[in-house]
Amino acid sequence: MMSRRRLDSRSGPPAGLLADVQTPVSPEPLEAVYEVTGELGRGKFAVVKRCVEKTTGKVFAAKFLRKRRRGRDCRAEVLHEMAVLEAARNSPRVVNLHAAHETDHDVVLILEYAAGGEIFDLCVSEELLPEAQITRLIRQTLEGVHHLHQTNLVHLDLKPQNILLTSVSPPGDIKIVDFGLARRLGAAGELREIVGTPEYVAPEVLNYEPITTAADLWSVGVIAYMLVTGESPFAGDDRQETYLNVSQVNVDYSRESFSRVSELSVDFIRKLLQKAPEDRPNAAECLGHPWLWNQHPEPAAATVPVRPARERSCGAKWAAPPEDPEDKENFLESPHSYAKKVRLEEEAPATGDGDF
Repeated sequence: MMSRRRLDSRSGPPAGLLADVQTPVSPEPLEAVYEVTGELGRGKFAVVKRCVEKTTGKVFAAKFLRKRRRGRDCRAEVLHEMAVLEAARNSPRVVNLHAAHETDHDVVLILEYAAGGEIFDLCVSEELLPEAQITRLIRQTLEGVHHLHQTNLVHLDLKPQNILLTSVSPPGDIKIVDFGLARRLGAAGELREIVGTPEYVAPEVLNYEPITTAADLWSVGVIAYMLVTGESPFAGDDRQETYLNVSQVNVDYSRESFSRVSELSVDFIRKLLQKAPEDRPNAAECLGHPWLWNQHPEPAAATVPVRPARERSCGAKWAAPPEDPEDKENFLESPHSYAKKVRLEEEAPATGDGDF
């Protein structure tokens, strides 16, 4: 069973939060403006529901975020998530914030609806995506990440569950969601916080070292690995094994795992899954990697490869331009299997975010 539980600080509002929100928070009852048509996802502190705007018929995702969590006022964290969405509004790769409403218990974010679901479904599908589709999704993800990083924002919870698609078949364009753990860098000195989801988090975050934008690039490398192989590179039989795999960068780059894709894919992933953050390329440099721009022939059949023993990764950065336009106990248990998609969970992320 897959868990989406993650850790965050419980000792008060974390550093790096944004406070300047432009979107008005309306006290008008949600039901007066929207017809709520069903639940899309649920977490411990959040529920996401499909809703239709009565005047236009447009479909949105309504994200209900609790204002009080574990007995403390968390409205600042909710407003921070709104502010991050506003800061990223000019990126077509980030979900758009349409409006906000407030009830006695929740702030409700009215968000762009991504009908294609999570790219996690593509990672665990019996038939994996053709390589050309994978590189398109990774390019688009990097475009969104680059936009965030240009404004000194780091997402800190990039994973296949937080990257949605505008349509299912063929796979549409990506939309990055769930900015509850995002932080502004450089606002208050070094940022050190153990946040994220174990299988996707960078070693320096796990080790409570200073966080930089490089943490997001590690996560992009994990996502690319999963899209290519259908396997998680670091998930162990228990959480301690997962942490060990991350800290030692134990990754299987065997020919069997990458038999269906070009060797450039291995080169791309190796360069992102570097233990030292300074050894990883930034988002702009990633977009210059030839794997993302080469024409990839479509295989006759795409099958999930067998995953043999692990080996340690190595590699170096690249910088070629594109040819074409504190609380370790909170780090919770990792999944034991990626065989099936589990959309809902018994325990939600500590920030209370749900998935669309």
